[in-house]
Amino acid sequence: MARGSLGEFEHLILLAVYRLGVDAYGVPVIHEVEERTGRTVTQAAAYLTLRRLEEKGFIRSKLGKPTAERGGRAKRYFEITKAGTARLRDSRAALAKMWQGISPELDRA
Repeated sequence: MARGSLGEFEHLILLAVYRLGVDAYGVPVIHEVEERTGRTVTQAAAYLTLRRLEEKGFIRSKLGKPTAERGGRAKRYFEITKAGTARLRDSRAALAKMWQGISPELDRA
């Protein structure tokens, strides 16, 4: 897979980060994907994918303030970058083109 490409799970995680906006940190990202897809998402898979998306330049992260309820640890918040937004836009356009003319046939299958 090319550096700029997205696997299916990366795509779902990136869409969740986009949807959540400023509230995008690990747990809500996992819940967003689970609620919208019905898939079970492990923390390990989500955090590895978030790291990979950051390495690809599609998201960036920053640490929030440490909180007592988290034992003094800070949450890592994620936000989509311009490159990430462009990649989602390109992906949506490519998928729409691929779906053209298929839906009626797929419904009959």
